[in-house]
Amino acid sequence: MDIARTIERYDNELINSVIPFWQDHCVDTQYGGYFTLLDRDGSVYDTTKYLWMQWRIVYMFATLYTTLQRRKEWLDIAVEGFDFLAEYGKSEDGSYYFALNRRGEPAMAPFSIFSDCFAAMGAAALFKATGDERYKAEADSAMNTYLRRLDHPRGRWEKSLPGRGCRLALGHYMILANLGNVLADCLKTDEYAAATADAVDMVTNRFWNPELQVMFEHINRGGGFDLDSCAGRCVTPGHGLESMWFILQYAEKHGRTDLIGRACNYIYGLYQFGLDREYGGLYYFMDALGKPHLELQWDMKLWWVHNEALIAALYAWRLSGEDRFRVMFEELDAWTWKHFPDPEYGEWFGYLNRRGEPTHLLKGGKWKTFFHLPRGLLLCGEQLRALNERDRAE
Repeated sequence: MDIARTIERYDNELINSVIPFWQDHCVDTQYGGYFTLLDRDGSVYDTTKYLWMQWRIVYMFATLYTTLQRRKEWLDIAVEGFDFLAEYGKSEDGSYYFALNRRGEPAMAPFSIFSDCFAAMGAAALFKATGDERYKAEADSAMNTYLRRLDHPRGRWEKSLPGRGCRLALGHYMILANLGNVLADCLKTDEYAAATADAVDMVTNRFWNPELQVMFEHINRGGGFDLDSCAGRCVTPGHGLESMWFILQYAEKHGRTDLIGRACNYIYGLYQFGLDREYGGLYYFMDALGKPHLELQWDMKLWWVHNEALIAALYAWRLSGEDRFRVMFEELDAWTWKHFPDPEYGEWFGYLNRRGEPTHLLKGGKWKTFFHLPRGLLLCGEQLRALNERDRAE
């Protein structure tokens, strides 16, 4: 693999395709915030403002400003989004709504703690970019709300009854592991170090099943795995791979060499488990025992799964030095770039069928925004540069 040419490809896609698409189409200049439900050509097909998607855009433009180029227009987009969300997005108890209408009026209750998570990330990235204390205050507030809600994430919005059983979700802990890293970096604080370490421990020690060699999406609250239900057997390869590069990032920062080998093995195991050996790419959902999955889209190929898998492969390749991760990256890179990019309008398709054909032409939606793809391109570029420098030194 020509690493230098691969770096050039990732950089070019980020700077000349993905960023301009969102910069040109996402900003709501009339009411504030962002349009995230964008069709293939960037036209708006729905003006609902989902808070996960909104705060992720704040985070990405602020992060690009501090890591890629200090372009004032990127910082301005992040600041304007923050102002809208801080004014309209927060409920009376300090948590953030799930959705607003275009004008900023509450449209969906604050049932998801991920709104608070991404608020903390976005505000923290803005503090790093500007040093303005109001962003730090908002990051701390949102982070503390997230931690406060962790034991009962939906609170009064929970619709499940006791008969369903109580499970812990991988997403809540893997995102906390990443969130702790982000806040430590952006706020220069160790206030959340203990919570971050606990999340890392949860992900690596409780959600991984050593017998089946997979990362479960849910575990029983008291410990152990529920193999008698579809929800209990659910495996999301993309989540597992994303969580593992979070763990590798944490392990490298804190000198946890004990975690690096384990996380790398988990990455390879998840890749082998999630790989579609007939059509290529990674499945969206899987059943740990190979039984039918209730999610009808289980065999689809999603952009974010492949973005996160590429990052995980590069982290594992760089930190372990093992050639199997180079092969993993090259396989994923070839399949991903063949199927997801849109050469006509820019940006990437998000949803493909099992064969790799687009099922939806949209570029943004309720779950797709300016986040996984630009973050993936940015971080893959960083990891590739580090690998290239290492090769030159040798």
